[in-house]
Amino acid sequence: MQKRMLGKSGLEVSALGLGCMGLSFGYGPATETKQAVELIRAAVERGVTFFDTAEVYGPYLNEEVVGEALKPYRDRVVIATKFGFAFDDNHQQQGLNSRPEHIRKAVEGSLRRLKTDVIDLLYQHRVDPEVPIEEVAGAVKDLIAEGKVKHFGLSEAGASTIRRAHAVQPVAALQSEYSLWWREPEQEIIPLLEELGIGFVPFSPLGKGFLTGAFKAGTTFGEDDFRSKVPRFAAEALEANEKLVTLLTELAAEKSVTPAQIALAWLLAQKPWIAPIPGTTKLHRLEENLAATAIVLDQSDLRKIGAALEKVQIVGERYPAALQAMVGR
Repeated sequence: MQKRMLGKSGLEVSALGLGCMGLSFGYGPATETKQAVELIRAAVERGVTFFDTAEVYGPYLNEEVVGEALKPYRDRVVIATKFGFAFDDNHQQQGLNSRPEHIRKAVEGSLRRLKTDVIDLLYQHRVDPEVPIEEVAGAVKDLIAEGKVKHFGLSEAGASTIRRAHAVQPVAALQSEYSLWWREPEQEIIPLLEELGIGFVPFSPLGKGFLTGAFKAGTTFGEDDFRSKVPRFAAEALEANEKLVTLLTELAAEKSVTPAQIALAWLLAQKPWIAPIPGTTKLHRLEENLAATAIVLDQSDLRKIGAALEKVQIVGERYPAALQAMVGR
């Protein structure tokens, strides 16, 4: 497995990480713990060193699974988790909370569930408009000084917020959605990250599964599947967006690879400090994804893909309205 440095932070990770959310949250019933642990450990055995979780995934369940799975390999892996939401006594999400005292409480809980004494990369999950980002960065800076956290990250933050946070505590990485069907970060975010020396960790690099070609017009999702509420997965959007999968399938066939592998190879080719974190619950999909690191797309390949993408109009927002309001702050 190739390694990559997240910007100028000194944090080295595998070129592809594993997004662990879907093992416990967001895409239907949680994977049985033993099976989830086995999948995470299979990723380690195949060279993955970068694992992503968050307290809100479950809530709490995903951190416990990741902690159990990675305990025997703790000195070989980078664990990223996130704070930023409040919960009631029944573990129901109660909106955003990035007050410094809440960050400290969240970190103590994460350390316990992850069975570790330090978090390698701690992200603010969503920007809290009620708390100045300078206070958030300062709180994480204190935790770094105490040895409880190694690196600070942001998730789905806007350019101004990134710049302000970075001035207080260097930001090692930004985690945001980026893929062949969501390219907005190219406009403002990627140039800023390059300027500041911040790594980029794209989540949903396979478009929440859409870019694999697994979904067709008429596909439906269960009530406990986040995609049932995403406009981009509505019936009419799926039908319109199939053009992108058709394009990917044609490109993949030319190289005797899969659409998912082309999508991941394309991301890896954008910048050397980008480390995507595709998620999966299946071993064969994990192996398919990891094989994408061996695919080299040259400049002519990238120009061809770019020209083809210009002819495809993506339909549908990537989040429901309430969640869309929480990104890019």
